[in-house]
Amino acid sequence: MASGFFAILDDVAALLDDVAAMSKIATKKTAGILGDDLAVNAEKASGFVSQRELPVLWAITKGSLLNKIIILPIAFLLSAFLPWAVTLVLVLGGIYLAFEGAEKIHEFFVPHEHAHIAAEAKPMTKKEILELEKSKVKSAIVTDFILSIEIVIIALGAVIKEPLVTQIAVVSVVALLATVGVYGIVALIVRMDEFGTRLINLNEDENSISDKIGRFFVNALPKVIKALSVIGTIALLLVSGGIFVHNIDFFHHLLPSVPSIIVEFVVGLVVGFIALLLFNGAKKLFKRKSS
Repeated sequence: MASGFFAILDDVAALLDDVAAMSKIATKKTAGILGDDLAVNAEKASGFVSQRELPVLWAITKGSLLNKIIILPIAFLLSAFLPWAVTLVLVLGGIYLAFEGAEKIHEFFVPHEHAHIAAEAKPMTKKEILELEKSKVKSAIVTDFILSIEIVIIALGAVIKEPLVTQIAVVSVVALLATVGVYGIVALIVRMDEFGTRLINLNEDENSISDKIGRFFVNALPKVIKALSVIGTIALLLVSGGIFVHNIDFFHHLLPSVPSIIVEFVVGLVVGFIALLLFNGAKKLFKRKSS
């Protein structure tokens, strides 16, 4: 009886070791998209009144957890009954990521014209502010849903050949770490200026050390968000390129003498711009038919 109990404990310990090892690999593979997730959410969670930033971020975090609860069972069912569908979704998701990266680059070099809405002179009421807040939270949760699908599928793709129990444990751990890690860091980023302001107001001296550090944090916030956006764009192309290189034989054997990181970036960039051209072409064609 005792020997059977210890045998079970040994099996559980071995499983936990496997889960820990595979979780590191899967988390590493999703690191690129997590960078983009971080940049997107830092941008969406900023711009609110100081005392509303954390409540808004908490609302988005709860929505993100709900997204994972919806996505995870579907992903595990696909893995159990239609494993080929995981690779298909992975490649389709890679095309979307490459498209998003290419679109950001195109947006940077060829800025789009945005409609300018004249701001009303009268201040917004409390009800209007709450409605605007709800719409921004909803938009952030929808964006998170798309990114969560990619995180889960990429993590699942890293352990697709492992037993189903290991897949469930590893992907669930990665999904939880993604949510807690990303939104924890976002909370620190969006409160950076508030922390800087407190340091500036710490004493009445005009140019004290606390003032200098405080001004650094206040001025750094927009630059940090912009830098994260650039890093996220590069990460999108690297992640998408990696998906194509590792799942499509043609790309896998392309330019074997060139470092893999360069191949992955170029493949992601080329596929992204092809997807962007096809999307813009289809959009123009649809507009002509509807007019």
